[in-house]
Formats: sequence, structure tokens, C-alpha cells
Amino acid sequence: MNRGRLEAFSDGVIAIIITIMVLELTVPHGAELAALKPLIPVFVSYVLSFANLGIWWNNHHHLLHAAHKVDGRVLWANLHLLFWLSLMPFVTAWMGENHFAPIPVALYGLDLFLAAIAYYVLARTLVAANGPDSPIALALGRDFKGKVSLLMYAAAAVVAFFFPPVSLALYVAVAIMWFVPDRRMARVARD
Repeated sequence: MNRGRLEAFSDGVIAIIITIMVLELTVPHGAELAALKPLIPVFVSYVLSFANLGIWWNNHHHLLHAAHKVDGRVLWANLHLLFWLSLMPFVTAWMGENHFAPIPVALYGLDLFLAAIAYYVLARTLVAANGPDSPIALALGRDFKGKVSLLMYAAAAVVAFFFPPVSLALYVAVAIMWFVPDRRMARVARD
């Protein structure tokens, strides 16, 4: 399989995930602005998840373009990532519908943590397929930002049981950290 087909499949899956998420935004039963108030947690959850999925999609794009070869291991690692991302509509809806209660916020963080692990596995699988001296291997380096993200997601999932707003702040902090695509990958993808 070539890299383009893998990316097209992944793009389609992520597009479907975003579509499923937006369907959770139900129309209020009223024409006044006050009718929107109960939907605020659902909308905030959607915005956070939409931003996160956009970040995953953007970095996934750069990661795949930095690679020159894909193999069967890469296909399975990519499906592993897509599995955890596909749970995003569920955890997003549960968190929003329950007004950021501890257990849904923790599960949201667990899903992000597991997606981050899957992304790390995908990156390392691509390095294995392309070689230790390949441009993608050199661009990834020690992947400090990726490892910090894993720690922040894990911490946020645990903290959610005690103080969900801190967890939400950590989720936003990781999103801000990744909002600008990984420049190492973008540089290699241009070459």
C-alpha cells in the first residue's frame, strides 16, 4: 500500500468521526437565547474535541509525508490510532452531557492518552519501516513534545477524579502545545 492511500483512508475516518461528534449538538426546544444555556457544556466539549481531532489530523498528515515507506506494521499501527480516535465522539458526548463530571472527564483523558500512545507507536513503526537514519527518524529524534503530552494526559486523567477543571486545563494546554504542527515533520515533509 502506498502512503497516499493510507492517508486518504485516515482522512476519511477522521472526517466521519467529526461528523458523528457534531450530530451530538442537538437543536434546543426554544427560540430564545436562554434555550442554548443547557448546551454550553456539550458545545465546549465539542470545540475541545474538534480542536484535538484537527491537531491529530494535521500532525498525522505531516508524519505520513515525512515517511517514504509504509508496510503492514504501519497499517496496523495506523488502525490502532484510528480506533482510539473513533472513541472521541462517545467520550466527548458523555463529558458534555454530564457537565464535566469526574469520571467522564477522566475517561476523555484516558482516550487522549491511549491515542497519544498509538501515535507514538505509529511514529516508531514508521521509523522502523524507513530506517534509523531516515529523514523521519532524524526529525522525530527523542520526541520530547510527544512524551510530555503523554505525561500530561495521564496526569489529567488521574486529576479528573479530584478536580476536573484542572484536567480540562491540561487538555487545553496539550492542544495549545500541538496547535502549531510539529515543525520537524513539516520540514522533512517539504524535502
